[in-house]
Amino acid sequence: MTTLVFGHKSPDTDSTGSPLIWAWYMTEVLGNPAEPRLLGEPNTEAAFMLAHWNLDKPQIITDVPAGTPVVIVDTNNPAELPEGINNAEITAIIDHHKLVGGLETKGPIDITIRPLACTATVMHDLMGDDAAKMPEAIKGVMLSCILSDTLEFRSPTTTAHDRALAEQLAADLGVSIPGHAAELFAAKSDVSRFSDAELLRMDSKEYGVGGKTFRISVLETTSPKMVLDRKDSLMKTMQTVATEDGVDQVLLFVVDILNEEATLLVPNALVKQLAERSFATACGDADTVVLPGIMSRKKQIIPNLAL
Repeated sequence: MTTLVFGHKSPDTDSTGSPLIWAWYMTEVLGNPAEPRLLGEPNTEAAFMLAHWNLDKPQIITDVPAGTPVVIVDTNNPAELPEGINNAEITAIIDHHKLVGGLETKGPIDITIRPLACTATVMHDLMGDDAAKMPEAIKGVMLSCILSDTLEFRSPTTTAHDRALAEQLAADLGVSIPGHAAELFAAKSDVSRFSDAELLRMDSKEYGVGGKTFRISVLETTSPKMVLDRKDSLMKTMQTVATEDGVDQVLLFVVDILNEEATLLVPNALVKQLAERSFATACGDADTVVLPGIMSRKKQIIPNLAL
């Protein structure tokens, strides 16, 4: 039976690329038929990656039939997976996020969670010598995933291992890291065709803080003005999205990749309180606050949130 490989909802580059990488490895190296899937439309950067490396977009699914063998990548959080995920036959989890809990398996499985910046880096390690068999497109996807997740090594999640692997892949492919990263970030930054609601959900995860539930959205861009020019309409839409998604508040961090800082939209007193207690800042009466050095939701935003 074919194994389905997929990552989290609202798929970014790593959650689009890692299923492709692991499905290739399972099928072509291990001899276990596998196919990549997506749990939503990929973001603009991920779509660029697929086109750049001449790969078809994996099929988008919303649920998984009971008993289907699956490998979960780039997440271990049930909230980011199909509702019936515990009825599937989970055979492995490959991730680089903190252990959340809540997944249930039918028996013992392989679980690999490593403190690296990118799931694709973890996969390269798991392949061992077989990584040398990767075709050019899969190597390209792996490079794109690492450059995306590390923000071209600017993110504090970057490890020396992630960087060394990216440099090795780029050399093998004859690709300029600054050039390819610039193309990825340009694609990521073009959000003009998305509605406010789509932007607020594009790269977002739900977390509870102090008895409140937040949808924490991050937009990484080399053109923050393109997003911030829409701040008034974005803040009006936040409450609609929060109500529709069953959360108390939407938080939007606009990460300026080049200047290595984030701007948080401050639509109300709740977000003001959270910003001041979490990041030792003063918002005053402003509807935005700049947070120097804040680049990573996983390492700098989530761990610091407090009310």
